[in-house]
Amino acid sequence: MLRGLTKLTARNLAQSPALRRGLPRNYASTVTDLKSLPQPGDKLHGFTVKRAKSVPELELAAIQLEHDATGADYIHVAREDKNNVFAVGFKTNPNDDTGVPHILEHTTLCGSEKYPVRDPFFKMLNRSLSNFMNAFTSGDHTTYPFATTNRVDFYNLMDVYMDATFKPLLKESDFKQEGWRLGPEDPKDPKSPLLFKGVVYNEMKGQMSDSSYLYYIRFQDHIVPDLHNSGGDPPKITDLTLQQLRDFHKNHYNPSNARIFTYGDMSLSDHLARINQKFANMNRANVDRDLRIPITLTKNESVVEKGPIDPMMDKDAQHKTSVSWIVNDTSDVVETFSIRVLSSYLLDGYGSAMYQGLIDTGLGSDFSPNTYYDTSSKKAIWSVGLQNVRAQDVPEAHKKIHAILQEVHDKGFDQRKIDGILHQLELSLKHKTANFGMSVMNGLMPSWFNGVDPFDALSWEATVSEFKKRYAKGGYLESLMEKYLLNKNTFTFTMEPDLNFGDSLKQEEAARLAREIEKVGGEASARDGLVKQEQELLAIQEKARHESLDCLPTLKVADIPREMERKPLEHGSIDGVPTQWRIAPTNGLTYFRAVLPLNNLPEKLRIYLPLFTEAIMRLGTAKKTMEELEDEIKLKTGGIRAGAHISSNHSNLEVCEEGLVLSGHSLDKNVPDMLELLRTVLQETNYKAVAQMGTLVQGIASGFVNSLAESGHTFARTYAAAHLTPAAKASELMGGMTQVQMITQLAASTAYEEALKSIEEISRFATRRNNLRIAVTCGPDARSSNESAITHFLSSFSADTPSTSSNSSKLLSLSAAPSLFVLPYQVSYAAMCLKTVPYTHADGPALQILAQLLTHKHLHHEIREKGGAYGGGAFHRGAGGVFGFYSYRDPNIPNTIKIMKESGEWAVQREWKPSDIEEAKLSVFQSVDAPMSVSQEGMTQFLDGITEDMRQIRREQLLDVSATEIKAVAQKYLVEQIEKKSTSTAVLGEKTPFYDEKTWNIMPVSVDIGAAPVEDGVSE
Repeated sequence: MLRGLTKLTARNLAQSPALRRGLPRNYASTVTDLKSLPQPGDKLHGFTVKRAKSVPELELAAIQLEHDATGADYIHVAREDKNNVFAVGFKTNPNDDTGVPHILEHTTLCGSEKYPVRDPFFKMLNRSLSNFMNAFTSGDHTTYPFATTNRVDFYNLMDVYMDATFKPLLKESDFKQEGWRLGPEDPKDPKSPLLFKGVVYNEMKGQMSDSSYLYYIRFQDHIVPDLHNSGGDPPKITDLTLQQLRDFHKNHYNPSNARIFTYGDMSLSDHLARINQKFANMNRANVDRDLRIPITLTKNESVVEKGPIDPMMDKDAQHKTSVSWIVNDTSDVVETFSIRVLSSYLLDGYGSAMYQGLIDTGLGSDFSPNTYYDTSSKKAIWSVGLQNVRAQDVPEAHKKIHAILQEVHDKGFDQRKIDGILHQLELSLKHKTANFGMSVMNGLMPSWFNGVDPFDALSWEATVSEFKKRYAKGGYLESLMEKYLLNKNTFTFTMEPDLNFGDSLKQEEAARLAREIEKVGGEASARDGLVKQEQELLAIQEKARHESLDCLPTLKVADIPREMERKPLEHGSIDGVPTQWRIAPTNGLTYFRAVLPLNNLPEKLRIYLPLFTEAIMRLGTAKKTMEELEDEIKLKTGGIRAGAHISSNHSNLEVCEEGLVLSGHSLDKNVPDMLELLRTVLQETNYKAVAQMGTLVQGIASGFVNSLAESGHTFARTYAAAHLTPAAKASELMGGMTQVQMITQLAASTAYEEALKSIEEISRFATRRNNLRIAVTCGPDARSSNESAITHFLSSFSADTPSTSSNSSKLLSLSAAPSLFVLPYQVSYAAMCLKTVPYTHADGPALQILAQLLTHKHLHHEIREKGGAYGGGAFHRGAGGVFGFYSYRDPNIPNTIKIMKESGEWAVQREWKPSDIEEAKLSVFQSVDAPMSVSQEGMTQFLDGITEDMRQIRREQLLDVSATEIKAVAQKYLVEQIEKKSTSTAVLGEKTPFYDEKTWNIMPVSVDIGAAPVEDGVSE
């Protein structure tokens, strides 16, 4: 029985504050004034304006145009925003599982008619100041977007992107490198085993190792069988030929089949002139208008597939299962919005009906990967399911899903929950992010390709108003449930565990490899040719390292201002607590943060700090359930959060601040309510809620399983760095493999009492004023009221108390043994780390530039192009004092580790050209000068103590780094430390003969209640 449910009527709906409120209106700027923009019917640079629309609630104006000669569809969104966005996309329905759209996305970026150099896309990454550059393949379309604040950079990148997509070279060598090929495992050893190679091939082997991704893809295979796997299924990728790739490009990558999107404050006329020039001599061509839709359910259907075991989860609870409905036509934006509200009501939050009925009851640990309202095609799909379900509970889970829907319908909708959902919408419109243009693009593109009117998709106020109108009549959401969900045919999809799944994949690949070798005449006769082909590819790749890039446009370091843009900060105190103020236009919102240092927290409790931050947002209090608290949070705030805080001292790597960070934002008038909610979860959480704790831990463990498969390189880096500095060790303890093992062992044991006792003890430290500090960002009118609200908030914290224990976070003794975390992945993730210097040290900037040089001039070529990994590079944590290397979805770890170890010597021996240094500096400043939302301004100083003066000094040092300095730091921090074996290495992946147990620390990652936790491997 859900608490607080009331049947909605027209009368009490009219009294609902959230539904009475209108969305904010703003006066148009010159940029968005329709009168100053081209009008419908106007012809401009080969385009005709079709229509224009003002969207005041989003402070933008939209114009849709058509290119006269080719029919290219173009939308420009004008907005007072210097972070301008460009995207070109194509409808790319795949007709098989060879991954042709995905491989084409890669190969188009490998060279074009105007820019015939190898990989101009990657070369532009360090010739630009863009804050976003990428390309991605979706189910039925492919998009190439970028964002930059620099006008020259914008047109440089537009030209490269347009030439790459419309006039790529699509050379055989690029197809073999990026797609697939047969070749020797080690090109330098002609007798090494023959195997399948290729960047996309290895990427997708990695994807298929992720059980969640595999579940989702197999689900899609059955519910939308006409829409094949655009990413590619490894057994099918090797069927793709170069000619098929070229034909697919010819049929799909033409202006007639394109959607072009621009956003920002730059001139539309200038955009049109340049695009029209690129379309010269192009005519109307094939348009892919096929809208691939889900199956028609004339009866209930059910499919069961085999899948891999998750070694970190309970071996007896390995099923994933879901129930799906084919619902509305997504071109009806009002109904789509309404079902999105309904879906949020049913699925979002711990208090949602589905969470309480399915996860709180222990049927599964978390929702299945396909649980959401999918509006990416012409016909939407609504799915709900579970993962980590016991075999005997699968039928019960299906029954429970239907029962919950019927119960929600019969009881009616809780008005407070609906108000909260709409309040979140209002705050999302007010909250201004630095990447708003990218968000608009990502929101428009999928629906635009599937028949949704993009102007309707932008019309938030009209859509919300129509929803309110229908809702006010009563029974509206209930009618949608009756129309689409209740007593309707469903599609049930289940993946059951197969202990031999991984072996089956290997056997399939071996058999396919043997067939492919036979096609080219058998191994004996084909080996020489395949070895020669591999060596020819290596020669092409090596030649490309030294080719002239003069044809590529570039910015200059001289374009970067020497003086940083400063944001005024004020520092004072409230009731004796240090307070930082950022007074700026915030659209009526206040952003609050508090850091509570916990360096005196007993060592045994530190590993539980992340669990504490999750628990206070999950367990509820003695007086209120989490459902009731969630309703208050949604009604009064844009969200409140708690997280672990770890920061290296800017001038001493041996000093580390650990603690808790609290944050939240709300309308100015709701700040007292937001702070009271933060106080409540911090001080009144019920630590006796064993059942809720169990559900929380199971969900976290399930999330870790998904994270490892998707971001294994991050975990490898974190573990490798843990041996170097106190802050890096704390990061591993609280967010690395140590934390993963602790949580998964806790989930398997179900003995939560000690964990509850530990987090309750942490709460006593977290309510003290010891070294507490606060940061507030708000408009000038809200400062006084905010100060009063914060004073009241602080009155609930206890006075300073003497330290109870010491927590010096001693460094680990460096071990010569690298570490392997054994996981059933077809490809691996690796990292090697070294200790360097703190933020203010003069060598830091040169190390930061060195990381970029190694990534773009060496590691990309060796690890990705030659080695076949999906990614690899170097990094330097300027504020953390760690230099490192990593690889991602890597099929060749021995080669990668060798390259990492030799990289320092390579950098010392290299004769660095001025253009090399110039490009590396541009690459660094992409992040240094990236646009920042007002809520983030001043946070570097508040969280890490790095002042604007320190940042200005570092900025000047970065701009002035020389080749001599780069060689010096490469020698001192890489070559000499590698010679001394002062490095730390970690790999996540399958155990192979390379990992000798005499030299490697082998750590199986699986649920074994009797096993020692990984933290024993990183203790002092």
